[in-house]
Amino acid sequence: MNLLESLRVALEGIGANKVRAGLTMLGVIIGVGAVIAMLAIAQGAKEQTLKRIQQMGTNVLMVMPGQTRQGGVLGGFGSSQSLTLEDVDAITKKCLSVVACAAEARGNFQVKYRNQNTNTSVIGVTANYGSVRDYAVDDGAFISESDVKALKEVALIGHTTATNLFGDASPQGKTISIRGINFKIVGELKVKGASGFQDQDDTIFIPITTAMRRVIGTRYVRMISAQAQAMELSEQAISEITTLLRKRHRLAPTADNDFIIRNQAEFMQMAEESNQVFTLLLAGIASVSLLVGGIGIMNIMLVSVTERTREIGIRMALGARRRDIMSQFLIESMALSLLGGVIGILLGLSGSWILGKMTGWNISVSVISIVVSFSFAAIVGIFFGLYPARQASRLDPIDALRYE
Repeated sequence: MNLLESLRVALEGIGANKVRAGLTMLGVIIGVGAVIAMLAIAQGAKEQTLKRIQQMGTNVLMVMPGQTRQGGVLGGFGSSQSLTLEDVDAITKKCLSVVACAAEARGNFQVKYRNQNTNTSVIGVTANYGSVRDYAVDDGAFISESDVKALKEVALIGHTTATNLFGDASPQGKTISIRGINFKIVGELKVKGASGFQDQDDTIFIPITTAMRRVIGTRYVRMISAQAQAMELSEQAISEITTLLRKRHRLAPTADNDFIIRNQAEFMQMAEESNQVFTLLLAGIASVSLLVGGIGIMNIMLVSVTERTREIGIRMALGARRRDIMSQFLIESMALSLLGGVIGILLGLSGSWILGKMTGWNISVSVISIVVSFSFAAIVGIFFGLYPARQASRLDPIDALRYE
């Protein structure tokens, strides 16, 4: 029996039991669809995160508080309060490799407008924060240096926060309340989109001095963004900033830094590594469905061998060789798996598209994920179909003809 004949017989066998074949393929369909959808989510998050990092520029350095040490126990990064606005001025004036330096202080607060309220990220920023961190204003003006010096009660609002509070109405000129303090909206930020699972448009900017002294209540900034003159001068800028801050913070020569400095290349590497772990985790979880589907195929094929024992005996008596019997059942197993794989691919693609539309997440389906999923489905069909096919080929023709 040639390959085409074996395939025809296998498809006839599947067609004779459509419901059973459909239920058998369900595990493979769900597995392939889940793998594609999960990898699409992970890939989309990765691309969005890397895009956001690249938008900030490869020459932007992030200076953050370091770790505290109490009783020999280290706290998490950022647990130390060590960076001040005076540090920002010093870096700007004394670090020759740095062309601009911005700072931020942030917290999550309830923001109110009349009978509407929302919980959002309130970020205190310096006047040059927009240019250093690539934030632009769609309507109105960015926070000015005079706003920062005078502790003005003005705010810039992100698109998502504006929609939550004002709907389709323009937020320009309206007054919102943050911790009982009224802020006048002087502009709306341009849409930035999501970064991974974080909505960058769900935010409010206010002058950093107002945020630190009246809203958050702190003398320290959360992060300093230092823009080097060029990417090639990033290491020199890091060295200059490190020397300056150690001197300003009066650290002993043997003492650890009470701050950490990261450049965009490190952030990109960290994002790549974390995304790789996340992708493998999601793919591993989804692959369990494929293995369950493979077990289901093996089970049904064993049942099929039992049901068709007499048929196998007749075919052997008419001259069919053992390899013909084995190839027939193996092809039938692969047909079930590959057909389930095709349906699973269609399900995964449509599911990814629907999920992206419903959640607003960035979804990116790669050709590699489709090829890998389909190949894995084929391997599942061969692996789990091999044992039932061997069992069928090893039946004794006489015993098979006597089977009732």
